[in-house]
Amino acid sequence: QPQLVESGGGLVQPGGSLRLSCAAPRTITSVFNPLFWGWYRQAPGKARELVASISAGGSTNYADSVKGRFTISRNNSRKTVYLQMNNLKPEDTAVYYCNALTTANEFKYDWGQGTQVTVYS
Repeated sequence: QPQLVESGGGLVQPGGSLRLSCAAPRTITSVFNPLFWGWYRQAPGKARELVASISAGGSTNYADSVKGRFTISRNNSRKTVYLQMNNLKPEDTAVYYCNALTTANEFKYDWGQGTQVTVYS
């Protein structure tokens, strides 16, 4: 069983919506709950970038490019982090990944396979 399972991607037209999920099935709840989580994306030929993050207490931050369109949330009992993406644009096309940061500001997990989001006209 993988450490992280991202799902929910797909093909959508501009203006459409998708909801991504990131599950951590091998992580026990007491470890999951205090983690700082982020959704990242990587477009072809570009570096991976952070698009949204959520703290253990629920504080959120967003990249300027997605503010007002994306919403990150978490369900600790399900050990899952979500990314609601509305009003999608072609420039949102990328593979989306999730990961958590340790207190040493390092990525906690190996990167999962990600989930492909394609916004086409």
